[in-house]
Amino acid sequence: MKTGKANIQSGITRRAFLGAVASVTGFAIVPRHVLGGPGNAAPSETLNIAAIGVGGHGAFLVNEIFTQSEHMPNGIGGAKFVALCDVDEKRAADTIVRKVPSTINYGGFKRFPEAKRYNDFRKMLDKEKKNIDAVVVATPDHVHIPASVMAMKMGKHVYCEKPLGHNIHEVRLAAEAARKNKVATQMGIGNHSSDSFHRVVELVQAGAIGEVGTVHAWCDDDKGMPPDDGSLPWGDRQPQQTPPVPEHLHWDLWLGPAPYRHYHPAYHPVNWRNWWDFGNGRLGDMGCHLLDLAFWTLDLKHPLTVEAEGPRQVGREVTPRWLIARWTFPQRGKLPPVTLTWHHGGKRPELPKEVNLPDWPIAVLFVGSGGMLITQLEVVPPRFEMHPKGEFTDFRAPPQTIPRSIGHANEWIAACKTGKPTTCNFDYSGPLAETVLLGNVAYRVGEKLQWDPVNLKAVNCPGADRFIRREYREGWAP
Repeated sequence: MKTGKANIQSGITRRAFLGAVASVTGFAIVPRHVLGGPGNAAPSETLNIAAIGVGGHGAFLVNEIFTQSEHMPNGIGGAKFVALCDVDEKRAADTIVRKVPSTINYGGFKRFPEAKRYNDFRKMLDKEKKNIDAVVVATPDHVHIPASVMAMKMGKHVYCEKPLGHNIHEVRLAAEAARKNKVATQMGIGNHSSDSFHRVVELVQAGAIGEVGTVHAWCDDDKGMPPDDGSLPWGDRQPQQTPPVPEHLHWDLWLGPAPYRHYHPAYHPVNWRNWWDFGNGRLGDMGCHLLDLAFWTLDLKHPLTVEAEGPRQVGREVTPRWLIARWTFPQRGKLPPVTLTWHHGGKRPELPKEVNLPDWPIAVLFVGSGGMLITQLEVVPPRFEMHPKGEFTDFRAPPQTIPRSIGHANEWIAACKTGKPTTCNFDYSGPLAETVLLGNVAYRVGEKLQWDPVNLKAVNCPGADRFIRREYREGWAP
């Protein structure tokens, strides 16, 4: 099972690759007028950013962007948050994010006290459009695209959290808006910029495990997922109780484009992802993180087919506690066809026990003609192993070919100022996010879908259309 790579020089063997992020050089300095309309910063100037969603994960994200921007390459200035928007004023002020070795309170409203505060992103963008260069979107899924597309139409650069949109049609809108308005974009999957991810791409593309036609990704962690045993008072449908809306929460703005329903803590602040009206379940949460590695490594774009299985319940409004989705991709040049399978909720692929893979709870496994490579996520940095171990004892890995990242957020800041594209720009991350969301569509219709990516149609299942796009409440369409 050896791959014939023993003469390739490197210090990497079957153990995990560890390394610090190095600077990427070669940014082209682009004149200010090339980067859009008024308000865009020149490379050496500070990038003025507005953030939409600054409590919860948003608090962590804006702090990471601000902190990373203090270490930009020579000649590229940093970033400053000048306007902040959140519909939950308490959460936006008091979010506590734990970072080893200490606990830091930096909800966005307190972290950046000089920034102007808003509750409605539409009003913020309209009022601040001459004062900002870029926008960060860290809201629940259902608000991603109305906010991002509005910003891009104004010529503002956008960093948006995964899975980019609430549905496939929205993701396509985002990619089209980015191209039309010539703005810098980045989807928030930070592991894409890690050295370990880069090294896995280099190894597989160099043929370390032969030709790869099968990939599995799994996520055992079901944090925040509702139980399937009926123990919740509202079961798998929206609650009928109507508790009062907390004074600090602008509920109608939180709903935004989604269908109206009464406030309930089952939706906000932490469980929105489990409801189809607002989120996309565990696949939408972690799918972009894990499947990104397969997309990048194997040059994937649009699948031919998709099918999915999970607990079936008519009228179910919550996302499934477990799901298995399977996509097939065509041959790409000399690369063979690929079957990509997602598992969550304790599901794992059936593999030969003699391979003795590590029992990692969140992982991506490449199965090649000359061996296997497994990568663990949710550790810093991610790590990987090659199997069967005995076949790779004397393996010498290929040299580095991918420039090391300056940081996921810094890639975007530099792109805003220089015109150099990010590695997760919407042209790349759009097809990835579409594929992830297509897995949910297949689950919801209960059929194997033949996919037409040009027209965003399941050609054998017209009933899938209702899950590919959605209607919007008045005043919220992107």
